Amino acid sequence: MDMTFRTAEPQERNYTYSQSQQISMQTGLIGHLRGDMDTDGNGFFTSWDDFRSDLKTQEFKDEFDNVINALRFDEQYGGVLKNRRSLSSYCYQHTESGFDANYCTEYAFRADTAKYAYVFRLNPTIGDYNLYCYCYVRDWLDKHLKQAERGIRFITPNYDEKFRIPDGDQIRITSSWGEKNDFTCRYIDDYHLEVGRNLYHICELAERMEQNGATITPLRSNLPEQCYSALLDTGAVVILKRGETGYYKTDIPFQDKEAAKQLVTEYNEKLGVTKAQSEAMKAGSMFGFEVPGADPKNYDENGTPIKPKQKDRGDAR
Repeated sequence: MDMTFRTAEPQERNYTYSQSQQISMQTGLIGHLRGDMDTDGNGFFTSWDDFRSDLKTQEFKDEFDNVINALRFDEQYGGVLKNRRSLSSYCYQHTESGFDANYCTEYAFRADTAKYAYVFRLNPTIGDYNLYCYCYVRDWLDKHLKQAERGIRFITPNYDEKFRIPDGDQIRITSSWGEKNDFTCRYIDDYHLEVGRNLYHICELAERMEQNGATITPLRSNLPEQCYSALLDTGAVVILKRGETGYYKTDIPFQDKEAAKQLVTEYNEKLGVTKAQSEAMKAGSMFGFEVPGADPKNYDENGTPIKPKQKDRGDAR
């Protein structure tokens, strides 16, 4: 069988879970398999849930059986589904496939054939389901993934773009009375998005927010939960939190502004915070996290702003 098996890309991890009706239809979801390997780790008990029975052709069923058997018994695929020990070993050998799930680290992989895509979420934990496999029409899934790379637009009621976030990122909606709620957003198309479980046209969402006096703040996944910074006027070391303007005071002593900067650099390095991230957090804390300066992709590795590319004006003659 002609099949490739690889680590899933970060944007593909979203599709190792059940999606909404809209996304499932667009991506050509056929259904998904759930399985566990029993207490001793050597079993293989599965159940199947249909989504679109019209796509579950005999051709698909025959191929899916071959895919699962290949991942269990064919050594060229590492025997990833042979048993729980083999599954654990394969996952730990491919740490780049790991991501933080609801309560533990899980691992995402993708198998491709000519017509279908099989996206796996693996969990070596004893006493839990060890595998989920979501089955898609490959062309449909890839088309949706390509379109979703454009990001989710947030606009004013006049259609002026405020900011974009990647598919699967979160926003924080703050009501007129100060209540804050965080929601995961999903890309549907260039004009529609899901906010939590609700489907909106991007202009409808903008109008509702304006009418209710609510605000939307992007909680960019490429930013840390928090980082350290030094105040420009006093040099005091403070804590900045993602999605929040202002800062939190600390009791960290320092001698002068230069010493404070060095402390901040050391503390952020220990947290794994890059210079680009710390500069973006600083901009967000001062001007709001919807501004371009609050996105670390707009800085180089030294934390210096990247100048936007100038459009070619052509021949001025």
